[in-house]
Amino acid sequence: MILTTTPSVEGQTITSYRGIVSGEAIIGANIFRDFSACITDLVGGRSNAYEKVLRKAKDAALQEMAEQAKELGANAVLSIDLDYETIGGSMLMVTASGTAVTVA
Repeated sequence: MILTTTPSVEGQTITSYRGIVSGEAIIGANIFRDFSACITDLVGGRSNAYEKVLRKAKDAALQEMAEQAKELGANAVLSIDLDYETIGGSMLMVTASGTAVTVA
């Protein structure tokens, strides 16, 4: 499955459009990561704990979207958009959406 943020795949032709697909992942952040992130915010630097959680959520959302595209008979998803949101202060949500197509 080809996943790309671009509207086409270089060297390949879109033979059919299968529809819009999406995937969502909601992951809770626990109190230990929250505490660690607060310390990092106070002293500066990057919060590795949150970065790992966001990466995991992104991967899960992309995987769900790819599975939906496969069910539609697509072999690529184009123009992928990733959105990040917080829900209730302790939940992280990542949404991936794109256009499922068949390319040859």
